[in-house]
Amino acid sequence: MKVGFLQTFPIFGKKQENVEAAVSLIKGMDADLVVLPELFNTGYQFTSWEESLALAEAVPDGETTQSLIKLAKEKRISIVAGLAEREKGTCYNSAVLVSPQGFVGCYRKLHLFYNEKLWFAPGDRPLEVYNIGTVTIGIMICFDWFFPEVARALAVKGADILCHPANLVLPYCPQAMITRCIENRVFAITANRIGTERRTEESLSFIGTSQILGTKGEILYRASPDREESMAIEINPHNARNKHITPVNHLFDDRRITFGV
Repeated sequence: MKVGFLQTFPIFGKKQENVEAAVSLIKGMDADLVVLPELFNTGYQFTSWEESLALAEAVPDGETTQSLIKLAKEKRISIVAGLAEREKGTCYNSAVLVSPQGFVGCYRKLHLFYNEKLWFAPGDRPLEVYNIGTVTIGIMICFDWFFPEVARALAVKGADILCHPANLVLPYCPQAMITRCIENRVFAITANRIGTERRTEESLSFIGTSQILGTKGEILYRASPDREESMAIEINPHNARNKHITPVNHLFDDRRITFGV
């Protein structure tokens, strides 16, 4: 299958323009699965809880998710995209999964980074994996990478690919995700953004370098730090189902769970 990402430079608050730009790029891609950045439709640096609520949308009925559902059906493609989700007066940093069959699921970010704690509530749902035909995917968002338990839990549940919408500002995530793939024998697609936002006294610069990684940590493709890009490459997701490190060592069977590892 062909998997890919968009690396974008969203304009804060311009949801319609950001969504239209992403849809246009995906229409030109040859891919079965595409991952978009965290908060791809709104931009990142909110200034208040009230502002995040105003820009957030219901899932799956909001206009962004509905636009992605329409595109997924037209292109016969699955899409993972980060957005601000609103439910009953609460806002979450979420990612939706849509496919040719329609809306599949929504993940709410468990580990909020820095001022996100002022804008969002932490995720309140268990980690899940989703079968999208010939492959099973798991979703994590940005700072979730810092907690290896997230990737491990998704891999144990059967994820072949980790879909990782992100707005990365810390420089070492791309390298750390290599370890996540090695220690779980999974593929990973990190979709990051580029550019700088300064809506408060503090500016945030995003590092780009979106990437697609193989099950042994191979960098199958890594994007630039400062250019918008769309990329898709072919992988064999079945490689993620071989958890043997040697003929007698199995990644999961050898875990000493009784002793807490």
